[in-house]
Amino acid sequence: MIKYTEDHEWIQIEGDTAVVGITHHAQDALGDVVFVDLPEVGKSFAQKDVAGVVESVKAAADVYMPVTGEIVEVNEDLRNDPSLANSDPLGKGWFFKVKLAQPAEVEALLDETAYNKFSAG
Repeated sequence: MIKYTEDHEWIQIEGDTAVVGITHHAQDALGDVVFVDLPEVGKSFAQKDVAGVVESVKAAADVYMPVTGEIVEVNEDLRNDPSLANSDPLGKGWFFKVKLAQPAEVEALLDETAYNKFSAG
């Protein structure tokens, strides 16, 4: 199951963990991504906390935690090749994995239809 935030992150739920990245809309708006600042493994964040930063040739943007939880893995490939956020934002360009502390938070996030309507507006 994939959900989306109004801050243009996606989250794919895999049991009690989830993979997080930025959406196609976000990477389109940012342009060519040149740097990512990923969170530290083992660090916990509340929902909507800033967990990282993505920088492009145009701008820098915060990456927000879509749910409360602990970082269990970061994408080192993305750190080494930030352009993956542009070329494959929903695949190889993922940012981090989080262990869900409050799984019910996922229910309040947007589904694909709602996100597409939100980002088009």
